[in-house]
Amino acid sequence: MVPTFEDVKAAAARIAPHAVRTPLVESPALNARTGGRIFLKLENLQRTGSFKFRGACNRLAMIAQGARANGVVAFSSGNHAQGVAAAAQLFGMPAVIVMPADAPRPKIEGTRAYGATIVTYDRLRDDREAIAARICAERQAVLVKPFDDAGIIAGQGTAGLEIAEDAARFGVTLDEVLTPCSGGGLVSGVALGLKGSGVKARVHSVEPENFDGMKRSLEAGVRVKAPGGALSIADALMAPTPGEIVFELARGLLAPGIAVSDAELEDAMAFAARELKLLVEPGGAAALAAVLAGKIGVRGRNLALVLSGGNADFAVNLR
Repeated sequence: MVPTFEDVKAAAARIAPHAVRTPLVESPALNARTGGRIFLKLENLQRTGSFKFRGACNRLAMIAQGARANGVVAFSSGNHAQGVAAAAQLFGMPAVIVMPADAPRPKIEGTRAYGATIVTYDRLRDDREAIAARICAERQAVLVKPFDDAGIIAGQGTAGLEIAEDAARFGVTLDEVLTPCSGGGLVSGVALGLKGSGVKARVHSVEPENFDGMKRSLEAGVRVKAPGGALSIADALMAPTPGEIVFELARGLLAPGIAVSDAELEDAMAFAARELKLLVEPGGAAALAAVLAGKIGVRGRNLALVLSGGNADFAVNLR
């Protein structure tokens, strides 16, 4: 089922008691550097350190009381894992999370701290979806997908609602909105929330090079798989293909996608820490990387960038 704007509004009501309404802040440093007006949606300040809590909280809140005792299962490199684990803890539900063994240490530790059981797998050899399906069957648990689920997409769309409301308070008409993209739940949800709010800004996905399945799919008009290859430092943005439900929304809502290199992601992380005083993980810095690398016209325009997460091993990523 493809979510609607009404689903996004319903999600906002469900998660309001639990999620952080993250700020939209203007960046004088980015304004001076780019010649535009740049606003940052700080989802690195969201509960669990990423936007993923929004979708997880909404999806778990939708599970009927009678089905909650068997718990939930999710597969994730870390941010969805923590979002599901935290939401499950809030609702008193057991959670099993299937995570790659090479996931960043803070993401594994954070997930475990929320009380979830972690099952690790080899990212290159194992099928995480098959592992999750087996556990679901054994436990009669609910599978909570990371992006290709109407409840997840609607929950992520609440960030778009907030961007629209806060831009209106600034008296700003946004021209472009950029958001990091993996499977596409965030960017399609944000676009849905913005459009339903009457915002006419063009919304762009930003992905790592060679993992830019959304960009390639939008260009082709059908879902296609990115080539992949060497792993990106943006561990949260390596889904090779956008979800089916996601793409149904995306092809009607999104402007052309953007791809950034790992070097550009590293530069954006460093800029965020040095100039903006913000800790942002590699994937969370993708939209910022696109602007700093000149991948989109900025001068004289108003842009909102979603900084989608701050869960990184900074001892490794900022050396």
